[in-house]
Amino acid sequence: MKLTKNLARIAPLIVAATLTTTACDASGTDSTSSSQGGTVVKIALWNYKTTPEFKALIEGFEAENPGIDVQPVDILADNYPEKVTTMLAGGDTTDVLTMKNVTDYARYATRDQLLPLTDEAAGLDKASYSGLDDYDLDGKYYALPYRSDFWVLFYNKDMVGKEDLSELTWDDYAKLAKKFTKGSGSDKVYGTYLHTWRSVVQAISSAQTGGDQLGGDYAFFKDQYEMALGLQKAKATLPFATASSNQITYDSQLTTGKAAMVPMGSWWAAALLAEKAQGKNDINWGMAPMPQAQNDGKNVTFGSPTAFAVNKKARNADAAKKFVTWASGPKGAAAVAKIGVTPAYTSDKILDTFFSVDGMPADALSRRTMQPTTVQLEMPVSDKTSDIDQILKEEHEMIMSGEKSVDEGVKEMDKRVKDEVQ
Repeated sequence: MKLTKNLARIAPLIVAATLTTTACDASGTDSTSSSQGGTVVKIALWNYKTTPEFKALIEGFEAENPGIDVQPVDILADNYPEKVTTMLAGGDTTDVLTMKNVTDYARYATRDQLLPLTDEAAGLDKASYSGLDDYDLDGKYYALPYRSDFWVLFYNKDMVGKEDLSELTWDDYAKLAKKFTKGSGSDKVYGTYLHTWRSVVQAISSAQTGGDQLGGDYAFFKDQYEMALGLQKAKATLPFATASSNQITYDSQLTTGKAAMVPMGSWWAAALLAEKAQGKNDINWGMAPMPQAQNDGKNVTFGSPTAFAVNKKARNADAAKKFVTWASGPKGAAAVAKIGVTPAYTSDKILDTFFSVDGMPADALSRRTMQPTTVQLEMPVSDKTSDIDQILKEEHEMIMSGEKSVDEGVKEMDKRVKDEVQ
C-alpha cells in the first residue's frame, strides 16, 4: 500500500489528450482497488506538483483512512474546466471532481452529473463556513468547499511604516498610494499596484455597493474607475497599458519593492511563503482589509470558494463522499491552513494554525483581515455569466487603457449586455 501511494504522489496520473467514451476514468484505467486490496478513490485536480493543498489533503485523509488509496488525476490548470466537461460528457468514472469555480459547478450539477451531498451539508456547522451557501441549488448541495479565497490588501511593512491601514476607505487608500510614491526612472517606486484583471475594479465595486454584475446597468462602477484612473494620472500606480503589454505580474511588484500596496486574493499568501522559504524574496509583508466604499467599520470584500464534488458515475461513491466530507471539515481545514491556504471552514483554532505557519505575518491586523464581515461571490452564477463576463472584460480594458472615458465605457457595457445577452 505504501509503495503504491508513494508512486502515485511522485507521478500522478496524467489525463490523456483524447478521452474515450468508455466507462473508465480519466487516467485511462478502470481499477477500483489497489494492489493491496484497499479502495481506490481517484480525484481530478490540476497542477498537482505546484498546488500543495492537494498533497496535504490526500496525505492527511489517507493517514486517518489506511484502507483508502486516493490517487490524483492531474490536469493542466488552464485546460481543467474544458477537460472535466469532456470527461463527464463521455461517462468518465473518476470518483471526485475538484470544482474550480462555482459557474462550472452549477453547470455540472444542473446537468445531473454530480451526486447530491445535501445530507453531508446538513451535518456541517454552516456558521463556520465561508462559501458554503454558494453551492446551494434550490436547497440541495452537490459539492462542499474546502478552501475560500477572498481579496485583501497586501503591503510592504517597511514601505508603509506606521501608517494605519486597518479601516481605509478608497479615498484614504488613494491618498496613501500617492504619499508612498517616490523616485523616477528605474528607481521609481509606486504607492500601489492595480493588476489588470477586471475584478480589481468591478468585483470589489459590486461587493461594496450592491451593484449587480449581471443586471445590465453598470453606473455603480464609475466611482471605482475614477479612483483607479486617478491613481494612474497621479503616477501612483503602474499604468494599465504598461502592465498589460509587458505582462507584469503582481508578485513582482510587491516582492521587488516596486509597489507598497497590492490588492490581491488571499491565495497569494501561500505563494509568498513558498518563495521566501526558497530564498526568492525577503519581503516583510502584511495583510490589511480591502479599502471600503463606506466608512462603517465593516470589511466587505469578494472572493471565490473551491470545492470537491462526487461524480454521479463514481466507482467508489461512498469512499469518495468520505474524502469530500473530511476535506471540507475541520481536519481538512487544518491540513490546508498548515501550508498557508485559507480554508472554507474557520475557527479560532484554525486561524491559530494558519498564523503559526513559518513566515506568516502574525500581527493583529493580518489576523483581523482574515475574518471579513462579508465575502461576495466574485461573479454571480447564471447561464449568461460567461457572455457578460467577456463584455465587461473588454470594456474594462478600453477604459483602463484610456481608449474610452468612464462614461463611454459604462454606457457601452449597458448597451452591449442588453443587446447581446439579455
